[in-house]
Amino acid sequence: MILSGKQLENAIFPVGGIGAGCVGVAGNGRLAEWEIFNHAGKFLDNGCTHFAVRAERDGQVLDARILQGDRTAGLSGEMLGRDVLFRGFGWGPPGDQMAGFPHFRKCVLDGAFPAARWMFRDPAFPGTAEMTAWSPFVPGESDTASMPCAMFEISLGNPTAEAFDGTVIAVVENPWGNRVPSARDRIGKSGGLTVLNLGNRLDPADFQYGELALATDEPDVSFQTYLYQGQWVDYLDVYRHDLFTPGRFADRTADAGDALTRRAGLLAAHFRLAPGEKRTVRFVLAWFVPNRRNDWTDPEQLAEMMRHCGMSENRWRNYYAAKLCASAEDAARQMFARYDEVRQAVFTFRHALHASTLPQAALDGAAENLAVLVSPTCLRLEDGTFWGWEGVGVEKGSCPGSCQHVWNYAQALSLLFPDLERSMREHHLRYGFDVRGRLHFRSHLPKGLRPEVADWFRPCADGAFGEVMKCFREWRVSGDTAWLERQWDAIRKIFLYAWSPENADRWDPGRTGVLTGRQHHTLDMELFGPSGWLESHYLGALKAASIMAPACGDPAFGEECAAIFERGRKRAEELLWNGEYYIQRIDLADRATLAPYGEEVEKRYWDAEHGQIKYQIGTGCGIDAHLGCWYAKLYGIGEVFAPDRVRSTLRAIRRHNFVPSMRDFTNTWRVFALNDEAGTIMCSWPDAASRPVIPLPYHAEVMTGFEWAFASHLVLCGELEAAEDTARAIRDRYDGVKRNPWNEIECGSNYARSMAAYAMLQSYSGFRYDMTEKVIGFSPVVDGDFRCFWSLGTVWGEVERRGNSTTVRILHGEAGFDRIEVAGTPSRTFPAVLKAGDEVVFRA
Repeated sequence: MILSGKQLENAIFPVGGIGAGCVGVAGNGRLAEWEIFNHAGKFLDNGCTHFAVRAERDGQVLDARILQGDRTAGLSGEMLGRDVLFRGFGWGPPGDQMAGFPHFRKCVLDGAFPAARWMFRDPAFPGTAEMTAWSPFVPGESDTASMPCAMFEISLGNPTAEAFDGTVIAVVENPWGNRVPSARDRIGKSGGLTVLNLGNRLDPADFQYGELALATDEPDVSFQTYLYQGQWVDYLDVYRHDLFTPGRFADRTADAGDALTRRAGLLAAHFRLAPGEKRTVRFVLAWFVPNRRNDWTDPEQLAEMMRHCGMSENRWRNYYAAKLCASAEDAARQMFARYDEVRQAVFTFRHALHASTLPQAALDGAAENLAVLVSPTCLRLEDGTFWGWEGVGVEKGSCPGSCQHVWNYAQALSLLFPDLERSMREHHLRYGFDVRGRLHFRSHLPKGLRPEVADWFRPCADGAFGEVMKCFREWRVSGDTAWLERQWDAIRKIFLYAWSPENADRWDPGRTGVLTGRQHHTLDMELFGPSGWLESHYLGALKAASIMAPACGDPAFGEECAAIFERGRKRAEELLWNGEYYIQRIDLADRATLAPYGEEVEKRYWDAEHGQIKYQIGTGCGIDAHLGCWYAKLYGIGEVFAPDRVRSTLRAIRRHNFVPSMRDFTNTWRVFALNDEAGTIMCSWPDAASRPVIPLPYHAEVMTGFEWAFASHLVLCGELEAAEDTARAIRDRYDGVKRNPWNEIECGSNYARSMAAYAMLQSYSGFRYDMTEKVIGFSPVVDGDFRCFWSLGTVWGEVERRGNSTTVRILHGEAGFDRIEVAGTPSRTFPAVLKAGDEVVFRA
């Protein structure tokens, strides 16, 4: 994505590690969001931290500038709270954000996850300046991708006819400096690196213990352990003096007292640039904030939960601290030891991903939403288990527990880092069942907590049955039947509870194959009675189980699931098809529907004034009416509902729910699209007379994760024009002017459901996999030349069709494929392992 001008105002590009946190770089190049402290940190900056460049000749400074573009938003100051004085709104941008220093007149951002490049130009500066920031995001290498670091490369070029001396300066503030008296900086030089360490020197077991390290491998480096200590903004005045003084920076240390006003230091790389020459300075910014605890659950409730589970300590360490590195400096040194290798892998991935010839909006959605994985939405526990929020607020996580029905939609992790996706399955299936055999849809921390105390929450239908289908996916991605066998007893329990007469929600006690009763779901309420939406999840799970069971030595259970599936599908087609799309079958006026679930349920769901059951779909056209069918098709489970009816349902959603302009549309819920923006709303009622007075929650909202799932299924069914319109509407809302292109919001920032967009790659390429048979295949849905990235994690590459020739390339990793299939060509068998650099050519 190329952004400039107004498009930079809301752009923030994150760089960091999976489960390790990230630093967000603003559209103008400022290091604007520091989310490395085990919590979200929207708008949390780190003082005067910045990069700068200087050019000098013959002992005189030609020019020096902060490596930022113009600041164009928040010029009156940021909203910091109603009790704040002398800073924030009414006081302008903080001086330590460096907006008042000379910077670059022109800034252009080329952002393509996992790396972004800022290009700076100014007529007063004699050279060209660029900054590249990237994450160690290598698919299939989850440890590398989880390192707590971000790489920055600052490039200076000399387009003039005379040589000049260049300096690249990196200033980093100690983030604990103004609130932890023991915080100190130090400089270390060894092993070819110069390292600025900034720590708080608390007890390493303290939950606030932390370190930062900035390292460079430049040979000629001057430094300041501390900027000038003084009052007011003395440190900035002296820094300005030092910045515009030619030559090397003189070190400045400080005593051990508590009078330090700004614990910030700098590294400066010095070099000579001949005419036409370009030089790149490499920095690794690493952090180490090792200790975590559950600080979001009510302490008394958490203590009770832990007592019941025999747990005594609310504590764990981040995976990177437990297994990957011993300190921030250690992390930086490890990255420099592998710098070229990791960079090559990251940029090979980046090029292959962004060279895919999908429509641009679809590709942007698939690629840029991967930023969620390096955001504070994601954690890795001490043993490496992946755990996620749904999204994050300004400082806190939003909705904990790797929520099944939200993470159902997210398709990226399973194909890029399948070991991490499997760890989510294992966590849910091991710790998610309560004593009644119910699988809860949120997993609690610390790891080991089980829902054994009371009625923490009921299972949700889309979550539980989605979990079954995801197990099928993880099995087919990995080919590891032994892994599936270890999960099988838990998978069976999901169905046994659904069929149990003791299931208070009465999902399917008669084993009819039709999901009924009370069904909790991702829209935070319950449906009563069958719906195409949740029924498709149930049927997809039954069909998946019928395939998995024989592989796990349980053929009788598989036969039963297959029989229930066939009964259910037949009955569902009769009950739920209205001739245009799948609906919910319910009599909204029948209060007796609620009676089996108790007085509290009746009180919550019965609208006495209008004589209706609240929060239902009824005859509405829901954006997720197809959803279980989408999962089943993506994962290779097969068809669930009649394919022609599924396609008709998708067309109906497009016809009734796509709003080309929100200007005259009424939305009583959260506003994620407005004015002349377009989007696909959650539910519409083509028969206005049948619309419930108080319908399905969030019915008028536009949420990207749901839209991406819809768009991907449109592609799978050949509805390409509608899919492109849907994708374009989403990305037009995230253009940098209105919202951040790397943060599609829903219930908070960095929302996991947005990674449904990754399925656009699979949908357009027709990528299919079954590593139990060691086979992959491609069947692009577009005509003509085509190119697309594909991945199974430990092996990834690209498929490219030119004319009548199709090439499947292995770019990273290796795998033993018995067969590769490309539509329109004879399949190929392979007795040997294919590895990076290999390619296989198919001719029609």
